[in-house]
Amino acid sequence: MVEEQTSLRERRRAETRRTLQAHAIRLFMARGYDATTINDVAQAAGMSVMTLYRHFATKEDLVLYDEYDRETAAALAAQRQDEPLRRRIAQALVRTATTAVESDRDLLLARLRLMISTPALQARHLDSQYATEIAIVGTLCAGATDSDLEFRVRSTAAACLAATHVALLRWAEDDGLPDLPTLMRQALTSAFDTAF
Repeated sequence: MVEEQTSLRERRRAETRRTLQAHAIRLFMARGYDATTINDVAQAAGMSVMTLYRHFATKEDLVLYDEYDRETAAALAAQRQDEPLRRRIAQALVRTATTAVESDRDLLLARLRLMISTPALQARHLDSQYATEIAIVGTLCAGATDSDLEFRVRSTAAACLAATHVALLRWAEDDGLPDLPTLMRQALTSAFDTAF
């Protein structure tokens, strides 16, 4: 019973976050990021500002928040351990992108466009990318005793994220028309000089 209540509560929280984020993105795209206030977003969603802040600590989070780090970590955890590190990380990132495009391509594209065009979001996007790196390191180094493993994982994750970032930018610039997973594989292949 407690587990069911927790699950229901989490689903409601997730739905509230999706609603707030959808309204925020719509307003940011229509009016501009700087011209849209937190009050505007809360009002458009039919919620209080306090409710908005319970789900998103900052205005930037309304654009940057997603569950992709968790999905990437899950994809990494489900992989075979004998694959090369760069292949494991690359495949997890491509799998996450595939899921993102399939579940809500338009929202992802709008978020990327906002990140590219809004100075306040550009810097915070780097923080978001660092958080993904930390999630990868946490998953692949959990319980490890090899002191060099974290260094290798962090270096490889940073390189994979840099390559996929270039693919994301290209995808947004091309209005989301190319296949994002294919672009990511091409960028990773170019960066590592090996096919993915």
